Amino acid sequence: MRIGIIGAGFGGMAAAYDLRRAGHDVGILESADYVGGLASGFKEPHWDWSVEKFYHHWFQSDKWMLGLIRELGWQDKVYFPRPYTVLLHNGKWYPFDSIAKALLFPGLGFGADKVRFGFVGLFLRLTNNWKALERFTADEWMTRWAGHRVYEKMWKPLLIGKFGPYFQDVNMAWMWARLKARTTRLGTFEGGFQNFADMFAQRLREMGVDLHLGAGVKSIRRQADGKLIIETTDQSPTQTYDQVLVTTSPGLLAGLCPELPESYLKGLLELKSMGAVVMVLSLKHQLSKQGYYWFNLPKDAGYPFLALVEHTNFIPPENFGGDRIVYAGDYLEADHEYFSLSDEQLVERFTPSFKRFNPAFERDWVKKSWIFRTNYAQPVPLVNHSKNIPPIQTPIKGLYFASMSQVYPWDRGTNFAVEIGRRAAAMMQPEQPSS
Repeated sequence: MRIGIIGAGFGGMAAAYDLRRAGHDVGILESADYVGGLASGFKEPHWDWSVEKFYHHWFQSDKWMLGLIRELGWQDKVYFPRPYTVLLHNGKWYPFDSIAKALLFPGLGFGADKVRFGFVGLFLRLTNNWKALERFTADEWMTRWAGHRVYEKMWKPLLIGKFGPYFQDVNMAWMWARLKARTTRLGTFEGGFQNFADMFAQRLREMGVDLHLGAGVKSIRRQADGKLIIETTDQSPTQTYDQVLVTTSPGLLAGLCPELPESYLKGLLELKSMGAVVMVLSLKHQLSKQGYYWFNLPKDAGYPFLALVEHTNFIPPENFGGDRIVYAGDYLEADHEYFSLSDEQLVERFTPSFKRFNPAFERDWVKKSWIFRTNYAQPVPLVNHSKNIPPIQTPIKGLYFASMSQVYPWDRGTNFAVEIGRRAAAMMQPEQPSS
């Protein structure tokens, strides 16, 4: 079969890998002039490694991504350092990257609160019955079982930071998945995620996949003979395929293929998500003298962003010509003012708070800044969300859809992009007759 894939993120490339190995004629259409999607990166001339536009890492439990890397023969290029995540309490930072460290966190108080926190954490790590949890909001479930104090101090700030006005609507299965899958060690690829994406793209080309960059898609139409036609925004002629896999956002799929039935389109457009704004800085000096990597910042603490991540306390600065790389980012609704401020205005809004991490910080520490924005970064799973997930096989024969809105109950990320991409590829191939 001739199969077209829209999007050269890790999900689209993983699907292309399986489909091409199965003998199909595969082409990928990507609107950007690079591969990697939201996990793509950039690189200064004096850097040996790239830096992700939106901070990314892997967990040791990311079996689909790490399994794919083993298949490709690049497992020796994966690193799992042990960085430090901290949480704010009464103006001080405390380690907070494991159940054991969390139990020592003074913000939990003593006695019953810590016991309840421990038992709730243990239960969520051991149970696999997430469908029972999706019937409740995380707000109500955590308040009831973890206790008001623990919820207000720990879980409510996380939910507000991730989901803003929707924090009371997010279901408990999302929280379960977040705690179930994560590990204290965080992984990356030698040279950065962009290096992995580029190597993967080159492997696909060598296998015979037609990877067409700078090819935005205008529309997908079904012909009378059942073939699917893709019209692109560049000067390329329309492409005809037997099957098409779309790996974009739900809203973009709805715009590309208005021929989809009204009920399916309605389901796509009703899915909620948060956008993201991320500022990346290269600094002359280390910001966190304690070597902390990830600062969790409660919204009510007065910071202009949700998280501060000092990348070079995870990956040594020698890989970036001695530059110290820092991220400051937030999940926001698409109409938030951060999406309309200029890059310079955003830098001026964010950087004064750096003195709260290091009183010695001065504006002239900033060597260079980059701002990245996306309207589609974090799906919002509501109560009984499994009923709202669009099926991978759309109502149009031959048209398939695989996005981070469908990896539920798991959270978005490259690991689950690979999983859903490969799952879609398996569905697209006709069953082989039994011998």
